[in-house]
Amino acid sequence: MVAHLSDFGISKLLGDAERDLYTETLATLGYIAPEYGLDGLVSTKCDVYSYGIMLLETLTRRKPNEFEGDLSLKQWVSYSLPEAVMDVVDANLLTSTVNRLQKELDVVASIMKVALDCCAKSPARRTNMKDVVVMLQKIKNPLLAC
Repeated sequence: MVAHLSDFGISKLLGDAERDLYTETLATLGYIAPEYGLDGLVSTKCDVYSYGIMLLETLTRRKPNEFEGDLSLKQWVSYSLPEAVMDVVDANLLTSTVNRLQKELDVVASIMKVALDCCAKSPARRTNMKDVVVMLQKIKNPLLAC
């Protein structure tokens, strides 16, 4: 239940002309996209899903397998945004003074929203990685200006 480098880039199994593929290759539970875990269907959107889970894990310091029952890391974060972001963010990430705390929480909430977009259940609804990079740069730029 630890993410491995092999969990990312699973879509490299695809040939140049392929958009998706069925495989029995293993990946780490908690980081694999639902369609890959259930059907063995691999696409570039599987990597987007894994990236989103890893980003949520980084921001919360919680592993995707720490939750009981039907609750998942992405549901826990989703239920907390945007009002209760302070309840889910890793407190070690918040180092600012009281004056900047709300700005940092807004930034973290924005990054978590991008991560959740990456973790959409349907591959068609997941953001592509080029757009993820653009969104993260838009979030980063105002923070650096402060």
